[in-house]
Amino acid sequence: MKPKKSWQEKLLDSKDLPKVVILNENAQIHWHGQTMAIPSPMEVNDIMAGVPEGKLITIDIIRRKVAKKHGADIGCPLTTGIFSWIAANAAEEARSEGKKSVTPWWRTLKTGGALNEKYPGGAEHQAGLLESEGHEVIRKGKTYKVAGYEKKLVEI
Repeated sequence: MKPKKSWQEKLLDSKDLPKVVILNENAQIHWHGQTMAIPSPMEVNDIMAGVPEGKLITIDIIRRKVAKKHGADIGCPLTTGIFSWIAANAAEEARSEGKKSVTPWWRTLKTGGALNEKYPGGAEHQAGLLESEGHEVIRKGKTYKVAGYEKKLVEI
């Protein structure tokens, strides 16, 4: 049995990515585009790593950056979300190994400014990290959201 890959190994495993694919007719109608850029894990990590303190980014913005970089109509929502999760876990793994400078994954939000409950430690941990940087996090039911996040988003 093969040993399980670390998060950092998963982050570095680009397989055959990035690439641009032509969508089939149904997908073109659904996604309102003809081509989709599928990023590599490191490409998503690098975008997340470039978000400075005080600023935020959403998965949708990452997708738009990926699409623009590769000349595609859209960025893949599935792989972008999965790779942001891998980047977050790889950063926490590195931090647990004593590394001080890691990708600030907590600055990456879901659509609408929501925190990601699938990130390391759940939404509560992400909220604590964001609050330590001066962001106000509000809770509505089970959902956490950054108040006024729209004014703090990075530019595309």
